[in-house]
Amino acid sequence: MSDERWELKQDDELFPSMLREEMTAHISVLYGRGNAEVLNEPCISVIGARRATPYGIAIAEMAGRVAAESGVVVVSGGAMGCDHAASRAALDAGGRTVIVAGCGADRVYPASSRDVFEGALEHDGAVVAIESWGTPPQKHTFPKRNVVIAALSPVLLVAEAGERSGTMSTADAALALDRIIYAAPGSIFSPTSQGTNRLICEGALPICSEVDLETRLSMDYGVLRVMADGVTPQMGELISALVATPLRPDDLAPRLGQSVLTLLCTLADYESRGIVEHLPDGRYGLTARAYQEYRTSGSFAGTTLCNTEGT
Repeated sequence: MSDERWELKQDDELFPSMLREEMTAHISVLYGRGNAEVLNEPCISVIGARRATPYGIAIAEMAGRVAAESGVVVVSGGAMGCDHAASRAALDAGGRTVIVAGCGADRVYPASSRDVFEGALEHDGAVVAIESWGTPPQKHTFPKRNVVIAALSPVLLVAEAGERSGTMSTADAALALDRIIYAAPGSIFSPTSQGTNRLICEGALPICSEVDLETRLSMDYGVLRVMADGVTPQMGELISALVATPLRPDDLAPRLGQSVLTLLCTLADYESRGIVEHLPDGRYGLTARAYQEYRTSGSFAGTTLCNTEGT
């Protein structure tokens, strides 16, 4: 693990060019550990909700993986939820990540993200901060951190965001800095997709599939993805309905032309297989594992719907 500490001022050769151009009034010193050179390589910032849904986690994981396979460094805040998912996926795909901490660069916050902080250092990435060494996480440090996340990359991808959130404050900063915004659309009924849907309405580029993201990266970075497979998922009606948003059995029944009892049978079967989960409000949604399997293989191994598919 490269744990070398460094401090970069704006006149230093390794000071990130993206920050030098836009942040002269906000950053006097950038503190960091790891590989400082990675800060000037092609990178994309990936953000999203901390309390993300399985859908949001799946989008962030896809973004991290596709970026890594395209040779683009993934920048995140290292927070729980979408940030962690994006950086973890990038590392698992053999890529690199830069964590912009909301505390000193020699600290880890949150503790649950230690694996991506350490992974960044172990795999030729970096952990950076604008707070001095030893600074603990504080409420006022995160809005400043979010601006750095937005500024560090030419493109910001928003995986999932509520209307009023730290994620949206980062997106607003990126818009003010004239960065390109990618956003994953979600259900109009999902509170956690209200922010991303608004961004798309205001001109953000919608990422509607893995192929969309691969194509956008190719156009905006001039890169080709090494591991692209072009798989188009095929799913049954019930699973397709739940991909968009969690739903209650009585809402699903008229949509699929099935009785509530039949759907409850199917949902119980799928829950036992770890494909769906029963949420506290009575709705059913796909699990994180199910989203992952859907994206990678386009199907769910060994599943048979109770009279809702194949008819």
